Amino acid sequence: MSFDMIIQLEDLTRHYEMGGVQIKALDGVDIEINRGEYISIVGPSGSGKTTLFNLVGGLDRPTRGKVYIDGVDMDEGLEKAQKLLTSVGLGERVHHRPGELSAGQQQRVAIARAMANDPAIILADEPTGNLDLNTGMEIIDLLHGLNKTRGMTLIAATHDLKMITASDRVVWMRDGAIEKIERG
Repeated sequence: MSFDMIIQLEDLTRHYEMGGVQIKALDGVDIEINRGEYISIVGPSGSGKTTLFNLVGGLDRPTRGKVYIDGVDMDEGLEKAQKLLTSVGLGERVHHRPGELSAGQQQRVAIARAMANDPAIILADEPTGNLDLNTGMEIIDLLHGLNKTRGMTLIAATHDLKMITASDRVVWMRDGAIEKIERG
């Protein structure tokens, strides 16, 4: 399978000030992710997974470093991304509250919303988190199918062993940094 790079993170750093203390949510992360690759991001709470997602997704800005998507610096696209996120609709489900949907339906709506603009990348933060075994497997199969049939790049933050084993690579994070990268 031939890959070309779609995401490049260079010295990606995000520090927060909280009660006079500096929190290093991400601290100098460097990684290249290829188009069509299935990546699992794994680590304990506070390891930097969500911060990484927010920076790659354009929801937050780095303290230092760069995020390139298809060679474009995300600082140029942040405003557009925020407008798109604000304007996302859910069709006939728009009047349904999340509490009116099962956990599996909520995940399906989240995936549909993520695909609204036919993206090249799907960021999935704990997509099987609160699901029973069968529904979790359906979500894994759905995401894996999108990755393989549409060539979408899938990056999933997960603790679910079933998702990890389906990955091309597994990125292990600790204390805001990449600890190791393994083949799936």
